[in-house]
Amino acid sequence: MRGYHGYLELLRPANVATALADVLAGYAVAGLGNHRALGWLLFSTACLYAGGVVLNDVFDRDIDRTERPERPIPSGRVSVGAAAILGAGLLALGVLAGALATAAAGVVAAATAVCVLLYDAWGKRQGLLGPVNMGMCRGLNLLLGIAAAPPVLAEAWPLALLPLVYIAAVTAVSRGEVHGGRRGIGAFALISLSGVLVALLALTVQHAGGSWAGIGFTALLAWRVLPAFWRAYQTPEPGPIRHAIRTGVLSLVLLDAAIGATYGGALYSLVIVATGLVAASLARLFAVT
Repeated sequence: MRGYHGYLELLRPANVATALADVLAGYAVAGLGNHRALGWLLFSTACLYAGGVVLNDVFDRDIDRTERPERPIPSGRVSVGAAAILGAGLLALGVLAGALATAAAGVVAAATAVCVLLYDAWGKRQGLLGPVNMGMCRGLNLLLGIAAAPPVLAEAWPLALLPLVYIAAVTAVSRGEVHGGRRGIGAFALISLSGVLVALLALTVQHAGGSWAGIGFTALLAWRVLPAFWRAYQTPEPGPIRHAIRTGVLSLVLLDAAIGATYGGALYSLVIVATGLVAASLARLFAVT
């Protein structure tokens, strides 16, 4: 088992679990039909996310030798070549699995793979474009679930803006987790996250007539992320920033649960929450950032 632990670290298992929640939320928007496609979509998102984080470490290996020498590649526990093959293979499997679900999902999965590669190789170093690029990856992940019903996808695609803005805010702050950040970035994140919360509440009230579960998950999301990012804004040092990023990543499941409750009902949203519990458990064993 010890020989494989480096590979498990590369895969960021806790983060992969949060990706499942995106697809489950999108599947609720799609109407909870086309059951045959769901398994392929969950497998697709797991592969796409895992492949993305592996390749992220491949591209960051030179920086990590200085800033995070304990990571699998700079520590020598996983070779660069093996990590590159693993990451590329996972992305290819993710696109294939999406195509086996529906043709539309195949297109969304391919677009996700392109965005992942763009971010890993170039986008992360491009100022504001980097966080937006990462947000696009998560927005497309929600659309991957909606693609179980292609006609719905054509109408509901604006919902992808919710995880896009949320993750863009979290990613912008994450750039200060090693050397510290800037208060201006913290303010941007707080404003962006507040906007997502308002839009999510409006969606729940408008679509479900005020679903108690949707409103409850939105309130819980606010309670989880706003204090953490407020502290990162007040004290933009690595400690508070890392806590905010960890909280933001693991709390994305609550955004998905609110969407799932709005479109699929309270009981269905509990399935989404379960992925968050799995993610939280895995986060005790493997790094989230």
